[in-house]
Amino acid sequence: MTLQQEIVGNAMQMAVVSLQPGQTVYCEAGKFLFKTTNVTMETRLGGPSNPGGQQPQGGAGGMGGMLRQAMGTAMQVGQRALAGESPAFQYFTSTGGEGTVGFAGVLPGEMRALELDGTRAWFAEKDAFVAAESTVDFGIAFQGGRTGMKGGEGFVLEKFTGRGTVIIAGAGNFIDLDPADFGGRIEVDTGCVVAFEEGIQYGVQRVGGLNRQGIMNAVLGGEGLSLATLEGNGRVILQSLTIESLANALKKAQGGDKQGPTGGLFSTNAG
Repeated sequence: MTLQQEIVGNAMQMAVVSLQPGQTVYCEAGKFLFKTTNVTMETRLGGPSNPGGQQPQGGAGGMGGMLRQAMGTAMQVGQRALAGESPAFQYFTSTGGEGTVGFAGVLPGEMRALELDGTRAWFAEKDAFVAAESTVDFGIAFQGGRTGMKGGEGFVLEKFTGRGTVIIAGAGNFIDLDPADFGGRIEVDTGCVVAFEEGIQYGVQRVGGLNRQGIMNAVLGGEGLSLATLEGNGRVILQSLTIESLANALKKAQGGDKQGPTGGLFSTNAG
């Protein structure tokens, strides 16, 4: 059953989801806005592939099944805790007719509904997930240690598999690109990556060499020491606003820490 949803708004978008009787959608804690009274809400530990607190179907497996379920839930919660994500999901199910639920991200920006057909997974930056129908599995993907240490945002990714609709959000405006249209590879600010399809190779590289121009790029260019690289053939979604730049703008407006003349690598403290 296809998830009926509409993304509305401009600077701060939200997703309005219409649920058919018995249909379930889940979101990360803190992304829910409103619902109609015929939609039930339940908070659980674990994703839809292992919804914590539910018994195995038909009681299959007895104590062994319950133990495996508990261990699976604990592993999911542990992964999400390591990733800095909320350990809980909220589930919404329509009863007694069609119901409506509203969701939104936490930053001013766009939202996007991705349709999974079961052949390709999607990966997204931390905190991009908003909501998905219960046929979509949510997981955590850990990139290689070197990539994560260099890239900051790149170490922990959200992974979506299965079939159905998943809704993500980002900051600013979105642009869809395919690296294959640009010679097979693009390089972007590490904070601009929102999501990409399975088959895209994600990495992080140093900005320039350890020479005069490389140091100028890193120190005065505002990008720090690394850029994200995306290679292959597939869909990539980038955002125009990074969380770091938004935080720096708010600090500057409040008279707090400001970026110095050397960009993102150094800062000055006005107070």
